[in-house]
Formats: sequence, C-alpha cells, structure tokens
Amino acid sequence: MEWIYVVIAGLIEIVWVIGLKHATTPIEWVGVALAIAVSFFLLFKAYAKLPVGTVYAVFTGIGAGGIVLTEIFIFGEPFSIIKILFIGLIFVGVIGLKRVTGEEEQKEAA
Repeated sequence: MEWIYVVIAGLIEIVWVIGLKHATTPIEWVGVALAIAVSFFLLFKAYAKLPVGTVYAVFTGIGAGGIVLTEIFIFGEPFSIIKILFIGLIFVGVIGLKRVTGEEEQKEAA
C-alpha cells in the first residue's frame, strides 16, 4: 500500500509543480498549496514503512518525468529525443534502486 502512496504523491507533484508555474489567482494558489499538502502527506505515510532514500528517488523520478512529458504534450514545449532519453534514464535508475532496495530488505529479514 505504501508504494501506492508514493505513486499518487508523485502524480500530485506533477500537478502542483505545474501549478507553481501557471497559477495566477488566489484560488489557484490555494489549489497548489492543497496539492502540495496532500502530496507530502502521502509521502510521509510512505516514509513510515519504506526506506526514505528510495521513496524520495521514486517520488522525484515520477515528478520530473511527468512534468517534462506534461510540458511537451499539454503545454507545447519543444519535443527532444534527448529529453526522452534522459527521462528514460531517470526511470531506469528509479526502477533499479527499487529492485536493489527490495533485495536488501529480503536479505535483512532472513
């Protein structure tokens, strides 16, 4: 369940970071603040049972990749194959870190 919290927190991070760039009215800023609060609440729930470093890497990886893709597909940011390759590199690193962390936890439990 904690990994679901991390994924949801990462998806909400995409919303609030883009909100920081595009918010102009007080209502929009309140929405950004609420999104930040919910995102970090879920992140802190995940920290209770998962390794902090791995959780933070997954959270920021989802956010960074999602923000770049959202900017390209929704806001017309120029597409670059280099950007996509680096996003892929972030995801490979995050997946690798999660797999290694899972193996370490299993060894410690044994």
